[in-house]
Amino acid sequence: MSGWRSLRLKDLCIDTGQYGLNVSAEAYAQSGVRLLRTTDISSGILTSDESGVFVDTVSEERFILAAGDLILSRSGTPPGQSYLVRRADAGMTFAGYLVRFRPRSNTDPRFLAYTARSDPFQETIQAESVSSTIQNFNAERYANIRCKAPDITQQRRIADFLDGETTRIDRLMDARHTQSSKLEEHDYSYVSETLVPGTLKNSGKGGMYPWLPELPTDRPLVRLGHVCQIQNGLTVDGKRDVSGDAVTRPYLRVANVQAGHVLFDSVAEITVPRAIADRSTLRPGDVLMTEGGDLDKLGRGAVWNGELPGCLHQNHIFALRPFRSDLDGEYLALMTQTLHGRCYFESTGSKTTNLASTNSSKILSFPIPLPTIEIQRDLTSQVQKRLQATTALRKLLGRQLALLTERRQALITAAVTGQFDVSTASGRNVTEGLSA
Repeated sequence: MSGWRSLRLKDLCIDTGQYGLNVSAEAYAQSGVRLLRTTDISSGILTSDESGVFVDTVSEERFILAAGDLILSRSGTPPGQSYLVRRADAGMTFAGYLVRFRPRSNTDPRFLAYTARSDPFQETIQAESVSSTIQNFNAERYANIRCKAPDITQQRRIADFLDGETTRIDRLMDARHTQSSKLEEHDYSYVSETLVPGTLKNSGKGGMYPWLPELPTDRPLVRLGHVCQIQNGLTVDGKRDVSGDAVTRPYLRVANVQAGHVLFDSVAEITVPRAIADRSTLRPGDVLMTEGGDLDKLGRGAVWNGELPGCLHQNHIFALRPFRSDLDGEYLALMTQTLHGRCYFESTGSKTTNLASTNSSKILSFPIPLPTIEIQRDLTSQVQKRLQATTALRKLLGRQLALLTERRQALITAAVTGQFDVSTASGRNVTEGLSA
């Protein structure tokens, strides 16, 4: 730690921070000077111009960004997100919920940016945000955050070291993300081809469902409404009289129903008359489908296994109750995840800009390839075994990603706080045992 000084952020910068432009959305332009917002830097990487906003001109030089500037967010969850302005970004401007810090000539901008991402810096922001009633972390508070720094030569060595080591870790993380995505693609293809043979080779035969291949003779196409009932959920009504024979039950909302599974992290309760509860009580084997959501998730089913006895469901969730001798609930839930299921619900869904919705009529009209119940169960067992294996692999990849993220952060913190000498150290041990 010889030669390291204890400083405040402002001691490494030419000023105590510059707030960005206070400009309303009405002033945005189709082109001109890009205006950076908190949402544009939330991942630490600048979003593309296509998702950005612009203003016509910037009247004052102090609002113009230069290469090497450090931008910190005043708000967000959490505040303290940062971005180091690149040469390609020079000339852009920034919004009022961001603060710009410009390094002194004896401060390496990359070292400053790594310092802003280090644990001590971020922990200070967290601690002061929790203890303060002020929602925004202002420039003065940023300027006075304590940090440590060596001379400019050592700063550059540290920044060069971290550039190389974080790039190595980032490559590993990219590889893990790619592997996870390929596993998801494999699952999608496997489920589709197993339940609807010929799906992956189909070139489109036209007709009402052009994505469907020629089906085997043992899998006739049957309207879903012929082999199951649909149960509607209940509506929250504050005026409902619950003074008589009423019950309080767990209550599933749309957020609880995901593709292929149910989330139990936050299950609400509701008090309703017993008669109403009886009409909306879930039974083991029911297949849950949500009425609306993202288009690519519309119509995906999750099987209810009776985890919460007497559980009710919201009116925006449909409960499909298969006729047990004709349709297996797990088979139906998997069928909604096939290419056939996706094409049907995406083509029949009512679409808005970002969301889509379906209804009971469209759900009951879903044409499902229907072999015998024995074949359905055999196919379901086969698919579930494969999915269990790929799920285990994805969990392993997830653990590796978490470990790489943790080690990346630890390496940055150790380097910018002088815990080791980067001129003699190698960060390869950070990724030991994890190859691309």
